Amino acid sequence: MSESASHNYQVHVPFDDLREWIAEADKLGELRHADGYNWEEEIGMAAELLQHDEQAPVALFDKIPGVPEGWRVLTNFFAAQRKNMTLGLPTDLDKVELSEAFLAHFREIAKNPLPYEEVTEAPILENVIEGDDIDITKFPTPVWHDQDEGRRYIGTGSFNVTVDPEENWINVGTYRVMIHNEKQVAFYISPGKHGRIHRDKYEAQGKAMPVCIVIGGDPLTFLMGCTEIPYGVCEFEIAGAYRGRPMQVVKGKHTGLPFPAGAEIVIEGFVEPGNRVEEGPFGEWTGYYGSKMRAEPVLDIKAIYHRNDPIIFGCPPQRPPEEQARYRAVMRSALLKDELQKAGVPDIVATWCHEAGGSRQLTAVSIKQRYPGHARQALHMAAQCRSVAYAGKYVVVVDEDINVADLEELMWAVCTRSDPDKSIDIIKNAWSTPVDPCISPWDKAAGNFTNSRCLIDACRPYHWRDQYPKVNMPTPETAKKTKEMFSWLLEK
Repeated sequence: MSESASHNYQVHVPFDDLREWIAEADKLGELRHADGYNWEEEIGMAAELLQHDEQAPVALFDKIPGVPEGWRVLTNFFAAQRKNMTLGLPTDLDKVELSEAFLAHFREIAKNPLPYEEVTEAPILENVIEGDDIDITKFPTPVWHDQDEGRRYIGTGSFNVTVDPEENWINVGTYRVMIHNEKQVAFYISPGKHGRIHRDKYEAQGKAMPVCIVIGGDPLTFLMGCTEIPYGVCEFEIAGAYRGRPMQVVKGKHTGLPFPAGAEIVIEGFVEPGNRVEEGPFGEWTGYYGSKMRAEPVLDIKAIYHRNDPIIFGCPPQRPPEEQARYRAVMRSALLKDELQKAGVPDIVATWCHEAGGSRQLTAVSIKQRYPGHARQALHMAAQCRSVAYAGKYVVVVDEDINVADLEELMWAVCTRSDPDKSIDIIKNAWSTPVDPCISPWDKAAGNFTNSRCLIDACRPYHWRDQYPKVNMPTPETAKKTKEMFSWLLEK
């Protein structure tokens, strides 16, 4: 971690809705307009290409065949300099510095969530569709992957707003949303997620669950919906506190749930207990199709709200590393470091949830060893912290001289500082997900969504670390001098 990563930066979030964010991305020179491409195949093809390139632009698709001109789709928001802009931080920070700077600000605002403000006039109310006029299929929702069998997922860069029926707190969470027909959408929520806890409570009480699905919220609020915000805390209030100004919301006519005043599209409705439809298949963040089709809750749409010339915010999962892995790595790595420090594990130097594992399946932690067992303590705590416990696979702890975000450097430490017989612990029956391709079909059918964790201690053995062979690399002073003298040899 560079020295600048520990600095507290002034946070300035220059946007409140998606359109203001687009204007800021354009100022950075990172916006591309793409006209005339269809939703049936071509927009999804473009998303696949863009999301695997960390420097690729954001694409705004317009003049989509079969829909009114001005009805658009945006994809690939989190890359290049705009990922820093989205978090209101300097664009010259690298990804680890960005994560550290986010954490420094997040720690402060998490202590003082900022209540949202209700308004009665808002852009999202420009069009309100109810009754027989409801038709969610009219929006240019892409088929994102070529093996999705034509299923259209309007909810990829979306978030669901729900309320706990017992404790009355609002949750904002990101869950995939599939168009079932003109007046119904189906959505999948993995067991253990806050939205799933809400859903299970309504089901147990035999009550219909009110839901608002926000399609095209602003990217910062979307990121907060993707982040493991503590139970009982509303993400709208965290997003407002992060910005330093309250989020403006309107209340749904049918559910009374809040949603952003500047959102592009909002679907409002109810999930009746036991009401299920076939959902899937859908290419997921693991890079696989975790399941073909299964029965999932269906939302009966009571109203669709949308702005004039609405924009679908598309963030479809692809085979990692890709866009979802990039933004989750920044946010999740920050939260993991915070959780480890709050748990009392000393001298956590850096953390990184690697993009190659979808920011979930390969987690690295570097420490400055202080006592025997310190490395194992960090390993076991990291494996079960809320931010990374879901669907994890491998956790590696290394010494402070290792750059945890550099995959090659991390694997070098694993290869040279760990002994498989002595350095690996296994945790069994851990929290996972049905989209994990390693879970057998019969376990999925039985609802057994668990896996194991491999914990790798790749630190120098504490009791003889001072006698460990020296690393064959230049001193920092020599490395700096070398760069100054010979960097020109690498220029193209």
